[in-house]
Amino acid sequence: MDLNACRAALQKFAGKRVLVIGDMMLDEHIWGNVSRVSPEAPVMVVNADSTTSMPGGAANVANNIRALGAEACVVGVVGDDEAGRTLQSSLKASGVDVSGIFVDKTRPTTRKTRIWASHRHQVVRVDWEDKRRIASSILKRMAAFVENVAGDVDAILLSDYDKGVVISEIVRTAVKIANERGKVSISNAKPRNLAHFAGIDLITMNRLEASSASGVDIENGADVEKAGRKILGATRCRSLVITTGAKGLSAFTESGEISHVPAVKSEVYDEAGAGDTVVSALTLAVSCGLDLAGAGAIANCAGGAVVRKVGVATTTIQEIDVLLSHL
Repeated sequence: MDLNACRAALQKFAGKRVLVIGDMMLDEHIWGNVSRVSPEAPVMVVNADSTTSMPGGAANVANNIRALGAEACVVGVVGDDEAGRTLQSSLKASGVDVSGIFVDKTRPTTRKTRIWASHRHQVVRVDWEDKRRIASSILKRMAAFVENVAGDVDAILLSDYDKGVVISEIVRTAVKIANERGKVSISNAKPRNLAHFAGIDLITMNRLEASSASGVDIENGADVEKAGRKILGATRCRSLVITTGAKGLSAFTESGEISHVPAVKSEVYDEAGAGDTVVSALTLAVSCGLDLAGAGAIANCAGGAVVRKVGVATTTIQEIDVLLSHL
C-alpha cells in the first residue's frame, strides 16, 4: 500500500460526485436508561429521555459521501408520510441532491427504530417496511432520471438493502450507462440479488454475505479466497471486496490478483451503518484512480472510525488520514 497515494486520493474526494441508487431508510433512535424489569414480562423498562433520527440505508451512503467532502445525488423511494418528509429534509440539510427521490403513496418510508439503554446498549430494533417490488411506473421514472444525470457524476453506487429498489431492471440500466460513459459502478449487493450485477466494476460484501453467496463456510483466510473466487466467477464483476470485521478486508480482481488489507484496531461501540461508510469511502477512492489495495485501506480506516461511534454515523477524511498511519 502506498500511503502517499492514499493521502493524495483523500484530498481529491472534494471534487467527486456520486449518484447513489438504492433503498432509502430513516434510522430513528430512542435514548434512555434502565432501572427495573417490567412486571408485565421479563423485559427491561427503558425510561426514554430523548429521540433522534438520521438517514439510513442508501440515504446514509449519500450522507457518508457528503461527510467525506464529495457531492451526492440520491435516487430512491419514500412514502407519503412524516418519515419520508423528515428523511428528505435531513438529506437536504446535509447538502445531498434529493431530486431523484420519488414518493410512492402505496408504501411507507422504511424506518428502523432502535431503543437504547444508557446511550450505549441497544435493547431492541423495530422495523417498519414494505419489501414489495417498486411500482413499474416509478421504476421507469427512476431509470429516466439515472439516464439524465449520469453524465454529470464520477461514479454510480447501487446501495442494496433488498427493499425493492435495486432490482434487475434498475441494475442493468445503471451498469449499462456506467460502462457506456466510463463511470465507476459499485454495489454492496445482497446475495440473493447477485445475478443482477453482471458487468459491474466492483461488488462489496461482508463475511456473512459472501458465505451465503458462495456456499463457503468462511472461517479463515483460505475460506475467504475460495469464496471470493467463486463469487467473481458467478457474477462476472470486475472486482470484489469482502470485509471480515476485525480481520480486515480482502480484494479480488478478475485477473486473479488478491490483496489482504488489515483492519485498524478499534474499540467497537456500534457496527450499525459501518458497511455504508466502507462502500462510500471505497467508491470515492476508486473514482480517484486509486488501486484496489489502496482503496481498501481507506475503506478499512473509514469503517474503523465509525464503529467507535454509537448509532449510524459518518466519518471525515481527517479521521481516515489519522488511522492510515496505524495500518
